[in-house]
Amino acid sequence: MKKIILYIAASLDQRIAEPDGSLDWLTEFPNPQKIDYGYKDLLVSVDTIIMGGKTYRELLSMDVIWPYTNQHTYVVSHHEWSERENVSFITENIIGRIKTLRNETGKDIWLVGGGELVSMLLASDLLDEIRITYFPVILGRGISLFPEQPKESKWKLSGSKSYGNGVLSVIYQKE
Repeated sequence: MKKIILYIAASLDQRIAEPDGSLDWLTEFPNPQKIDYGYKDLLVSVDTIIMGGKTYRELLSMDVIWPYTNQHTYVVSHHEWSERENVSFITENIIGRIKTLRNETGKDIWLVGGGELVSMLLASDLLDEIRITYFPVILGRGISLFPEQPKESKWKLSGSKSYGNGVLSVIYQKE
């Protein structure tokens, strides 16, 4: 069975995006050494990506070349989008579809976000690992990492790394 891994950046106050969904706070953070915070290692360990519709829309608005050509991306959305290579859409039976993807053979699954999707998978006990990269920024408002978390879950710290620019990455495994 594949592991579902949440790998996400967050502000110190647990925000993953600004109120309008923008990631400017993250893309504008100084990173002169081009540190990837474990991103490349994660990317080679997964063959499937799951992301919410808002995250997908924000990624498309960045006007970049699609970065996940070696993985199949599943976008969970209320809207049908036009299909594209290696991108499919889940618009119904979300948990059932994700369970099916998890039971396929292959590499692990990266849960990109957003907050509603993270909460949905946590509530269904489908997250196996959480990797959060905290940036030393307090947004004050914005999209919460764990909005309306309906139930408690316990995690154990399995790793952490601090960087010279104040960024802290932590890895938690489900107990």
